[in-house]
Amino acid sequence: MMAGANVYNRRYAVGLMSGTSVDGIDAALVEFNGVSGQPPHVRLIAFENTPYPAKVREEIFSLFDPKTATVDRVGRMNVWLGELYAEAALSVIAKAGLDRRNIAVIGSHGQTIYHSPEIQHTDGYDLHYTVQIGEGAVIAARTGVTCVSDFRVADMAVGGQGAPLVPFTEYLLYREAEHTLLLQNIGGIGNVTVIPAGCTPEQVYAFDTGPGNVLIDGLVSRLYPGEKTMDTGGAIAQKGSVNADLLQLLQQEAYYGLPLPKSTGRELFGSSYIDRLLSYKHEHGISAEDLVATVTMLTAWSIGDAYRRFIRHRDPSQLMIVGGGGSYNPVLMQFLKQQMAPMDVQVRTQEEVGHNSDAKEAIAFALLADYTINKLPNNLPSATGAQRPVIMGKISY
Repeated sequence: MMAGANVYNRRYAVGLMSGTSVDGIDAALVEFNGVSGQPPHVRLIAFENTPYPAKVREEIFSLFDPKTATVDRVGRMNVWLGELYAEAALSVIAKAGLDRRNIAVIGSHGQTIYHSPEIQHTDGYDLHYTVQIGEGAVIAARTGVTCVSDFRVADMAVGGQGAPLVPFTEYLLYREAEHTLLLQNIGGIGNVTVIPAGCTPEQVYAFDTGPGNVLIDGLVSRLYPGEKTMDTGGAIAQKGSVNADLLQLLQQEAYYGLPLPKSTGRELFGSSYIDRLLSYKHEHGISAEDLVATVTMLTAWSIGDAYRRFIRHRDPSQLMIVGGGGSYNPVLMQFLKQQMAPMDVQVRTQEEVGHNSDAKEAIAFALLADYTINKLPNNLPSATGAQRPVIMGKISY
């Protein structure tokens, strides 16, 4: 799976990532060194986060609802995001002090607006699909650099869920001979990658644990309209208490018990879910602070539940490394430590082990794109459920 005919020399790539939280565009410029048959050495040269303009963010959120995601609006935003991603790529290249001619490839995840990994039997066909926007042809045209985009569909075409994709790069960059690692990302959605000690690629597995920040951010935006879009520093949850009855009710969500592999998104933990939470708040007189504290605990609980249910007896670990925006929420991190402590799992952040939480996924898409242009498979069937390794990504020159 890791072999290839191309000899790797020193080269530069840009990775672009925009996640479920729709905070903005993460752009990482990385240097690769190495030879074929071995994972390249990766060094982060420069990183920037460019927040979305309020108008763009509002328009993206409207596309999460199929009722308002009309073809014209999706098409326009696809090109608009291509322009914004191109600007982000050029900006991080300039920050690194490099010229665009130095860059071998740009890897852009795009903005997911709909993800439907469950098989739908239609007229004799087994269909499932995903939609990421942010036109790669526009990025290539504006930057003059080859762009790889729309990664997920190649995995789905061979039976995979098209997610999670980052475990492929996590295996390359994090695996250890003696220790089993849990790499937990808390973006909009939470996902975990399990890298057993001394494992082969086929032994790595990963899945979405459930909501990450999506419910916290969604509630805060609705409870404090025009004032806040997230619980910065866990300040709101810190003032509240977890409502045990509501938490117990939320823990009954069927997704948590579904077998692996599995993935989820705003299609489940989105606006209609938040509507139900707000209705419960009004019916039972729960304060805003208690509601935010409860969904913060739900995220932590779902991660602990995933470990207890699917990982602990198969690949026990003593270390969970947490990245993503949720790692900056001290209340969420404290709740997570409380969940994992009884199972003797230490919880640390990416920064505490010498990495960068913000840049991690952007680095991953730079590396995925590097594999694409070198014609090397870059999915992990054990994580996505795909029938075989494939080369993911559409190339725009």
